[in-house]
Amino acid sequence: MLLDPFGPLSRDRDVVVLDGGLATELERRGADLRDGLWSARVLIEQPELIERTHAAYFEAGADVAITASYQASFEGFAARGMDEEEGAALMRESVLLAGSARDAWVAAASPDIPRPLVAASVGPYGAMRADGSEYTGDYDRTTPELRTFHARRLEVLADPDAGADLLAVETIPSIQEAAALADALAQHPRMPAWVSFSCRDGAHLCDGTPFAEAIHTVSVVPNVVAVGVNCTAPAHIESLVSLAAAHTDKRVLAYPNRGAAYDPVAKTWEGAGREDLGPMAETWVRAGASIVGGCCGTGPEEIRAIAAAVAR
Repeated sequence: MLLDPFGPLSRDRDVVVLDGGLATELERRGADLRDGLWSARVLIEQPELIERTHAAYFEAGADVAITASYQASFEGFAARGMDEEEGAALMRESVLLAGSARDAWVAAASPDIPRPLVAASVGPYGAMRADGSEYTGDYDRTTPELRTFHARRLEVLADPDAGADLLAVETIPSIQEAAALADALAQHPRMPAWVSFSCRDGAHLCDGTPFAEAIHTVSVVPNVVAVGVNCTAPAHIESLVSLAAAHTDKRVLAYPNRGAAYDPVAKTWEGAGREDLGPMAETWVRAGASIVGGCCGTGPEEIRAIAAAVAR
């Protein structure tokens, strides 16, 4: 029987806190992400910065670190002249860095604090293309092609020897990709996963599919232990969480961006995004979320506010 990885974290409280945006926080700390590999570039050039950023999120109250593998793919690494063995090693390195930060934090923390989790990020196909299509789902690829793309990465990240506690399948924009991932995840029944979608409003994925349909598509996979929404404007989250909670018996998670808009040409986030996510997180929990955090544009400050708000 597959164990719920969130169980030990939620014994003493109702809500699990995720970390915040990794790539945008790395940029704030001086990393140059003007590259098709985005945060995966830092795996090659500044791995110690990734580990320090994970550590900052643990200090802020995060129970889960999401690895720097969101935009890591064999195709992306090949474009940089790396073979499959080198690409797989970098994917595993992303898990090791998060695990090292976690272990250092545990060693220094109170012994009664639950051990945080490491979630291996699995980004959408569009992230590999680095053209903003992860926010549209306009890929011009067949479902089998998408399944093959994801299956290759899952072979690495879902391997128990890689060290991840679960998979964070995130920012999925279309029902086609959801179906491809449902098939691919089912091939790794011993590895728990969450699946979260990017949405254009309070009821639809970026491709226009009803959110409830997408939730059903992935909820039927036994090893999918949580479903929800990420990298979506905070204004839509309460509605989306309510829909998810009404259409699944799995845990519901929500980790929106800061409210800015992504420019795929400039590869920058436009607009300040000034929402106060602490009080907003309380509304997500009331709507049915039991796992909350932040995505692009959020940092340790926002995660500290969310952790304080949901601990009340």
